[in-house]
Amino acid sequence: MRRIYLDHNATTPVHPEALKAMLPFLEGSFGNPSSIHFYGREARAALDDARERFAKLLGAKAGEIVFTGSGTEADNHAVIGAARAFRDKGRHLVVSPIEHHAVLHSAEYLQKRDGFEVMVLPVGRDGIVSPDDVRRAIRPDTTLVSVMWANNETGTLQPVREIGAICRERGVLFHTDAVQAFGKVPVSVKDAPVDLLSVSAHKIYGPKGTGALWVRPRLKIDSLVHGGSHENERRAGTENAAGIMGFVRAAEIALPRVAAEDARLRALTERLWQGLRDRIEDIERNGHATQRVANTLSVSFRGCTSDTLLMSLDLDGLAVSSGSACAVGSLKPSPVLLAMGLGSELANAAVRFSLGLSTTEEDVDTVLEVMPPIINRLRSFQGAGQFVRQ
Repeated sequence: MRRIYLDHNATTPVHPEALKAMLPFLEGSFGNPSSIHFYGREARAALDDARERFAKLLGAKAGEIVFTGSGTEADNHAVIGAARAFRDKGRHLVVSPIEHHAVLHSAEYLQKRDGFEVMVLPVGRDGIVSPDDVRRAIRPDTTLVSVMWANNETGTLQPVREIGAICRERGVLFHTDAVQAFGKVPVSVKDAPVDLLSVSAHKIYGPKGTGALWVRPRLKIDSLVHGGSHENERRAGTENAAGIMGFVRAAEIALPRVAAEDARLRALTERLWQGLRDRIEDIERNGHATQRVANTLSVSFRGCTSDTLLMSLDLDGLAVSSGSACAVGSLKPSPVLLAMGLGSELANAAVRFSLGLSTTEEDVDTVLEVMPPIINRLRSFQGAGQFVRQ
């Protein structure tokens, strides 16, 4: 059976060049970058060089980069670290309902443990946060606003520059989770008024277990991990040199290709959407049709459920994801799609196709061949003949 991977927003395969960059630090160059002997100095020199190269890709300086164990850790560090560092100013946070759980759960943690008040912004049917709503939400005691650059479920891009400008005008810190945007659209801290920015390696063909947080110069935030002076005393723990080397090399490959890949993947996702719409009735596209990263297409298939769809597609060799968050023994509607105004039926009938470097027109055409009979079969099982186009 030919297998097709269309779940690149979940993770990507490691690029061969990224793996090649990692191997020396899994073999001969195994030293601890904090050691003063030859092995340590060799690792430190490589790490410093990688940090310089990575910072340049972000339009930043090396001392502003904190390498982390994941994008989730970077989000936690940004939200919890900034909120606690500025809690004497105020304990009011503003987030959107479409954030990754790494942000939302960090805000909930601060609410429960440290007495913060969390304002959750509304979001439109297109999945976009209104800058005017951000402006209205900011109070004198607001210390941090966190709105992601691109949504992981729908791919919708947020107006981060407008939101950042409002936060800067009001003297409030602005964090953006750029995990799903980095490597897909131009991301630079030079032209975006952000204070904290999170990215991850395994979304751009780097290794899992590596991320980074950019921190604006002279901005002091609390550390989450204690026990050493690593990462300029901002994150204790021996650096994952191999992971960092793979991350930086993957970024160096991905970023120069952003424009070309955007055009190619946008054509493929539109081919997929048009083909699905022509072949299958009662479907709905989720998120903004054009203001999105090029590789992502979220579609709800009325009369089906995400879990049965995913299992059926998997049996036919298609690896995709859903717009829903799985709980043990059940499938709950996606909070992102519910926040966008979808009813539970459509939210619980969503499939996310996220394309990548290996995706071809042949892959898309295979999806278009496989999906209609699956949808028809599942709808017949669930009495979907009663559904009509709305």
